[in-house]
Amino acid sequence: MNGRVSQQEGFAAMALRLRSAGVVNHDLLKAVEQTPRSNFCPPQHQDDVYSKRLIPLDCGSFMEGCDFAVRLLHCLNIKPGQRILEVGTGSGFTAAVMGRIAERILTIDRYQTLVSSAQKNLEKAGIRNVVARHADGSSGVPGEGTFDRILITAAFNSLPRMFSDHLVSGGTLLVPIMMSETQCRIVRVSRTGSRFDREDLFDAPYLPIVPQLASFL
Repeated sequence: MNGRVSQQEGFAAMALRLRSAGVVNHDLLKAVEQTPRSNFCPPQHQDDVYSKRLIPLDCGSFMEGCDFAVRLLHCLNIKPGQRILEVGTGSGFTAAVMGRIAERILTIDRYQTLVSSAQKNLEKAGIRNVVARHADGSSGVPGEGTFDRILITAAFNSLPRMFSDHLVSGGTLLVPIMMSETQCRIVRVSRTGSRFDREDLFDAPYLPIVPQLASFL
């Protein structure tokens, strides 16, 4: 069995798992299929491309298990024409998938190594509407205006108000919140006018966000 066939089967198995879990967004699954995850995954972990396992990256970062990553994007309910902010670029995979659907993605990371690698991955994938930037994600993105969707992949101790202020009315924020020293949970915040509604969704593998840019990476 060659690598391409193996990955096609891996995607098909993942899609079946997601559908059985209620993830039936055909546009999202099509965007995932059109964005080969192998292009974003380190060579030594190609066998785990469509698995549920965390995949290590440089700088102590990681790719979420594929099921979890798609589940996050499903909860964002991304639509064409939207402007999206991602805090925590990682490999660039989730930004690339969002770029297949939305109009423009800004993804930021405190590690220049990850940003540079993600930029190369995005170029290989032919994604042109994602901007990857080296920036501190702990205090918002001053001067960038508002977004329809915000995805954060590092945990805060409480809801980060600065990101809520970046949401348009009708917008959605997904953010991991530390519930205790060992438990982290994805929280969805929906904005309607000046009102913010919170939903606690499911546990997540994220670590607390680290402020400031990395000094050497």
